[in-house]
Amino acid sequence: MITLKSAREIEGMRKSGAVLAGVHLGLRDLIKPGISTWAIEKFAREFIEAHGATASEIGFDGYKYATCISINDEVAHGIPRRGLDLKNGDIVKVDMCVNLDGYESDSCWTYAVGEISPENQQLMAVTKKALYLGIDQAVIGNRIGDIGYAIQQYTEVENNYGDVRELIGHGIQPTIHEAPNVPHYGEAGKGLRLREGMTITIEPMITRGTWHLTTRVVPHDTWEYYATEDGSMAAQYEHTLAITKAGPKILTSQDPEFDAKYL
Repeated sequence: MITLKSAREIEGMRKSGAVLAGVHLGLRDLIKPGISTWAIEKFAREFIEAHGATASEIGFDGYKYATCISINDEVAHGIPRRGLDLKNGDIVKVDMCVNLDGYESDSCWTYAVGEISPENQQLMAVTKKALYLGIDQAVIGNRIGDIGYAIQQYTEVENNYGDVRELIGHGIQPTIHEAPNVPHYGEAGKGLRLREGMTITIEPMITRGTWHLTTRVVPHDTWEYYATEDGSMAAQYEHTLAITKAGPKILTSQDPEFDAKYL
């Protein structure tokens, strides 16, 4: 079932999203060569709790952590690992969900570790732009397929990257995963029609190679996560947004100036 949110509920989600965005802003300074993924987890958990919120992923389907941390060819659902240090040239995706006073938010960001290659800089830039091209389609009367079509055309057709199919965006609130599904590929004019009050995530996962994924298991653990099938690098950017009469409104913005038209 899809629930349409009131202005009060959307404001609650925006406040939750502000806490989440604060974590990402802090990670800009924290992430550097030599830092462990566990230090990222520790920072995120402490920041969220210090702001009166909780990390929604803890306990969700048995998950133990506040963050998902995926490095290089790891696409999604990687876990923070003690002793796993980031290296110069890595790219790392940090994904998390926050609950503040019952309101959920969800956002992933990709970070460069030290100096990265021009190829990975381009991958990150294309993936971030793809997110915003998708957001631009999230208007009343458009369809879910319009979002995916815009992302797929830019990433696959124009830039010859892989546009991951197996992992997709979703509705959010009152839980972190709600209807509808929001694929990052598709046909324009197809799928569910978007309505005022819907709250969704858009979160393209883009690779320098194939869009096909494989699963891996964390050593000395049973947790499975996703990586590119061909070992190519992957990036992801994600926002939570509300569909309103005034257009799509980003609820997890880190940059009021860059996102001014969406606030």
